[in-house]
Amino acid sequence: MRKAQPYINGKWIHSNRPTALVKSPYSGEVIGEQWLATTEDVESALSSAYEAKKEIASIPAYERSKILKKAAMLLENEKETFAKYISQELGKPLKNTLDEVSRSIETLEQSAEEAKRLMGETIPGDASHRGTKAIAMTFRVPVGVVAAITPFNAPLNLICHKIGPAFAAGNSIILKPAPQTPLIATELLKLLLEAGFPERGINMVLGGVEVGQQMVKDDRVNVISFTGGVVASRNICALAGMKKVLLELGGNAATIVHEDADLKRAAALCAKTGYSNSGQSCISVQRIYVHESVVEPFTQLLKKEVEKLKVGDPLLPDTDVGCLVDEAAARRVMSWIQEAVASGAMLICGGIQRGATVEPTVLLNPPKRSKVVCEEVFGPIVNILPYRTIEEAIAEANDSSFGLQAGLFTNRMDIAYKVAHSLEVGGVVINGTSNFRLDHWPYGGVKNSGIGREGPRYAIEEMTELKMIVFQIPE
Repeated sequence: MRKAQPYINGKWIHSNRPTALVKSPYSGEVIGEQWLATTEDVESALSSAYEAKKEIASIPAYERSKILKKAAMLLENEKETFAKYISQELGKPLKNTLDEVSRSIETLEQSAEEAKRLMGETIPGDASHRGTKAIAMTFRVPVGVVAAITPFNAPLNLICHKIGPAFAAGNSIILKPAPQTPLIATELLKLLLEAGFPERGINMVLGGVEVGQQMVKDDRVNVISFTGGVVASRNICALAGMKKVLLELGGNAATIVHEDADLKRAAALCAKTGYSNSGQSCISVQRIYVHESVVEPFTQLLKKEVEKLKVGDPLLPDTDVGCLVDEAAARRVMSWIQEAVASGAMLICGGIQRGATVEPTVLLNPPKRSKVVCEEVFGPIVNILPYRTIEEAIAEANDSSFGLQAGLFTNRMDIAYKVAHSLEVGGVVINGTSNFRLDHWPYGGVKNSGIGREGPRYAIEEMTELKMIVFQIPE
């Protein structure tokens, strides 16, 4: 049985701590045990991270880069093992977890490259008459301590998206992974230490809300990097005080299928990206706005594609859809489906629960104020919503408290330009769905979808300070 333990001040902690079993959400089998951090453990981790920040900042950039590159190489060597671990712990299909490990390798490699690109600029002073004998130079310097709080849905890659840039920038780190997926976090930390990560360069604490709150409000933390939900993010902002907060939150992502679109391509991609990881993705396809002239053929094409998806054991290589993180999540998703159908939505397919698994579900024309439309489903539900004009589709897509990413299918350049510039989101994918991300691109949203951007280059900007040095030349 695998073990997840806090890692504090260079030591694994396990004795005399409360424990919790870790179960596979698909099989219900006990696959591990985690030792939960106490208040004293969190205090020790914070002290360790604070005391180590100068030590980590003094490591040359080439050395930090070398460590991250070695971590990427070690993860490549263990790709299949790590993918199976994630599938067991989360219920995410193996084909998706293999992709997640590949992306995690890329994220570490990109962070290694960016460690060597912490560049500033020179600024002449003579733009002002008072500066004719002065010149300024800017430098990127580490903030100090980065608190990384990560969710369960991409438990490996989202840790890499925080640890990689934070260390590349020269910061010490305190990590709190999701309580549902502590085992994969532990395995990654072992790998980082094997790669040469400084023993005091990272601390890890395991636990729930109280552990996170203790980290967030501590003044020794300089930046909080959080991925999760809106309620938790508001709590973080209320507690954080005078420190930088980076929030990568959720969405109810829209994809628009215009009348001239390639319907077969649109249906195939909506099916593929609407149900990967059982829809447990911030940019999962949730609202598909389809021009009224092509609603019927698109619906039939989407149904056909969805019914091809294989639902079952996440450890089998041909499984497309596994299960949700637990049965409580599945029951919530089912209640939202039932609410939408009772309010007038047409159930095209799916809507069946078995344990933590919910069959991929397509709803046609649910009420605009139903939960499946207005809120983040975080489950295997895709909604088809007809529209008459592109202006109507834009208005409906923007009528949301979220704004992470959106997709658009069209062959008309004028439509693509109009939609891309009118949607209130952090990113627009043209001739693709909302659910497309490359790890070196700037990723993040507006409104309740977050603050700041991820992607190693962009996260490093958030995890460093701009320092200016001025030289005044004597007369």
